[in-house]
Amino acid sequence: MYRWCSQIVDPLRMASGLRGIPWYLADWWAYAKLPGAESLSLIESCPQFHDRTDTTPFDRHYFFLSGWAMRRIIANRPSRHTDVASLGLFVNMLSAIVPVAFLEFRPLPAKLAGLEPLAGSMLALPFLDNSIQSLSCLHAAEHVGLGRYGDSLDPEGTKKAARELVRVLAPSGHLYFAVPIGKQRVCFNAHRVHNPKSIIDYFADLELREFSAVCDEGTYCERVSPSLFTNSDNACGLFWFRKRPPE
Repeated sequence: MYRWCSQIVDPLRMASGLRGIPWYLADWWAYAKLPGAESLSLIESCPQFHDRTDTTPFDRHYFFLSGWAMRRIIANRPSRHTDVASLGLFVNMLSAIVPVAFLEFRPLPAKLAGLEPLAGSMLALPFLDNSIQSLSCLHAAEHVGLGRYGDSLDPEGTKKAARELVRVLAPSGHLYFAVPIGKQRVCFNAHRVHNPKSIIDYFADLELREFSAVCDEGTYCERVSPSLFTNSDNACGLFWFRKRPPE
């Protein structure tokens, strides 16, 4: 019920906000009485009721996966990198170091040196076979085929997206891939959660160089066994694959 309600009005955030009104008004009154304080206007006010926390809040999946991928991409020193539908802030930061082509179903309306926004579907990537040496797709493929972003419905969306990533990856090229992992299921229409073995099977033609993860509790676990996360609820699997060179 909370997941449904929060799409319209978040009851937990509302309750937290109501608790913030008394201290906000008290701070307003105290600030207005300080020597040299600016004149406060109700029409210019912008109340923030949710930021008095003991620690800095952050999304643990995106925080850890962005750093994980960026460290490995930079260490491999590609002349150019291609990203498919990852976090905009991630590609922005990466493009300050290496030129990045950023493909999204909903193209990014931004102009920035080193960043090339592209429009396209993960099910039909607009790249030639075996053409990309450095490629990432982080916390994105789990959405494909669920219609969340206006894309076509397809129960095999993630699997087909994996095939496309394999198709365009060049021999000896590197793929950095992340999705929610654990007990396999569909949380319609937000995302899928995949058994980590399913992801490895989707990329059976590639060599798994490294597996790391963010566990259910939000801890970053580097270079661990995928089997440890089979029964997770909503962990994040970080897969580093390499396409084998031709024999």
